[in-house]
Amino acid sequence: MLLCLFIVMALVQVVRPQLLWKVNRPLQAPFVKDYDATEPTKAGYAMTRGIGVVVLVMAIGMLVVILT
Repeated sequence: MLLCLFIVMALVQVVRPQLLWKVNRPLQAPFVKDYDATEPTKAGYAMTRGIGVVVLVMAIGMLVVILT
């Protein structure tokens, strides 16, 4: 079950990393005064996508191992 959550989160991270940043925005409230100043650059989003791909491949690999 937890593995499925990792797969979904990694898919969102690869497809729409901006969505994760917007969802986490309320968690920044106690620490950040200007939300727009903390938004990642295009390079930051690209790095987020890259990490998402790595997590997605690893989670799918673990799922295949578990199911076989």
